[in-house]
Amino acid sequence: MRKITGAAGLAALALALSACASSASSSSSTPATSAPAAGASSPASSAPASSAPASSASATTLGKTTINGTAVVTNSKGMTLYWFVPDTSTASKCTGSCATYWPPLIGPVTAGSGVTGTLGSITRPGGATQVTYDGHPLYTYAGDSAPGQAKGNGLNVSGGVWWEMTVSGAKPATSTSSNTSSNTGGGSTGSTGSTGGSTGGSGGGGYGY
Repeated sequence: MRKITGAAGLAALALALSACASSASSSSSTPATSAPAAGASSPASSAPASSAPASSASATTLGKTTINGTAVVTNSKGMTLYWFVPDTSTASKCTGSCATYWPPLIGPVTAGSGVTGTLGSITRPGGATQVTYDGHPLYTYAGDSAPGQAKGNGLNVSGGVWWEMTVSGAKPATSTSSNTSSNTGGGSTGSTGSTGGSTGGSGGGGYGY
């Protein structure tokens, strides 16, 4: 009886061991869920990275036009460019409200056909880059409403005289303005009137200022 019981017990143990082995084999055959490792980078986005180049200011082209027989320099819109007698080759004397009526020409620029002067630049008080022509800072004039006009030529305002910039370079500072010419003419008329009798004297009083 003991032998039978012992044999039965061994058989039961063998079946239990077999079942455990089968269970372990079944568990090991189940593929483990692969979780991404901590810190692993996620797949790259399919959206392309921005490769737009940095924006750069495009240069405008200076031109020339003939006004009253004189070849003058113009901006890209054909407006006459001017220079201011008090300026220096390194500084503009037209600031504040002056620059409202005489807007500085801001660069960069290139020389168009027939524009033979030397182009350069200065830094304005606010940091903007102003174009120079043969060492003279350039401006437009608010009083010019269309290409081909030069209403600012010879004006003595904002602390100095303004001249159109000619293609051949700045007009000499010793040139007389239209206002000076009128005064000179008035002086001559007054002198003539003083020596020419009562009629001449009246004329002199009218223009001798």
